[in-house]
Amino acid sequence: MDPQEQQVIPKLHVPAAETTGRDEAIASGTPVFDVRDVSVYYGDFRAVTDVSLTVRENEITAFIGPSGCGKTTVLRTLNRMNDLVPGARVEGSIGYRGAPLYSKGVSAPAVRRRIGMVFQKPNPFPKSIYDNVAYGPRINGIRGKAKLDEIVERSLRQAALWDEVSGRLNKSALGMSGGQQQRLCIARTLAVEPDVILMDEPCSALDPIATGKIEDLMHEIKSRYTIVIVTHNMQQATRVSDRTAFYSVLRDERNDTRTGVLVEYGPTVQVFESPKDPRTQAYVTGRMG
Repeated sequence: MDPQEQQVIPKLHVPAAETTGRDEAIASGTPVFDVRDVSVYYGDFRAVTDVSLTVRENEITAFIGPSGCGKTTVLRTLNRMNDLVPGARVEGSIGYRGAPLYSKGVSAPAVRRRIGMVFQKPNPFPKSIYDNVAYGPRINGIRGKAKLDEIVERSLRQAALWDEVSGRLNKSALGMSGGQQQRLCIARTLAVEPDVILMDEPCSALDPIATGKIEDLMHEIKSRYTIVIVTHNMQQATRVSDRTAFYSVLRDERNDTRTGVLVEYGPTVQVFESPKDPRTQAYVTGRMG
């Protein structure tokens, strides 16, 4: 592991962060991300403002809210994907296991190796199923066939896909169904042994059966990974997540601007059954889109 990556993955135990405001209702646990007063800008446009929350280890955290409220923007700050957007900048602080994620000494590629992303639309490479999964390990220097075979099988098993594809690993991944392609993309992420998996609406293009398989998979792997998911499906959030963050849009009529805000964050049961903010109540009951 190179020195830059060590800055992203501290060896020392990280104590539970102090909690204030929204976090008081959250039970203690090892914090993975500590987001404090984060605002994200694209040029002069402020996409989200003053977001504070703590994501904890081996849990599934769901981001919900209407379109344009900044859910995906915040998700992308957690592995520095916004660094790839010209003019984007992040204000505030994001700690990852006690290390400042946006410190000048931290390598963004190292961050993305440890914090993987699964996108809304399945994006398999135009390669074989085997080569899709082996791609990341090969980039990281693994060349031995026996080791790659082991990684590919393990990753496909973790993604609940091995039994379906083990007899056609050399076939093109583009011939798989949409649900299989999405699980392949999850297997490809797992192959590099990340610490965290970010999912940006991973089931939005899938049918109910494929969606159910992805949700079952999330439950199965959360004992080994921390997962953050953006979803427009509130039923999905209640089914899979331990904690839920509800975002909304704050409009300023004076200068015709809008920005995303974090309205409420807490255990999923509390957010859906006894929300503290009337805006959350309106959203989860369908009175606000």
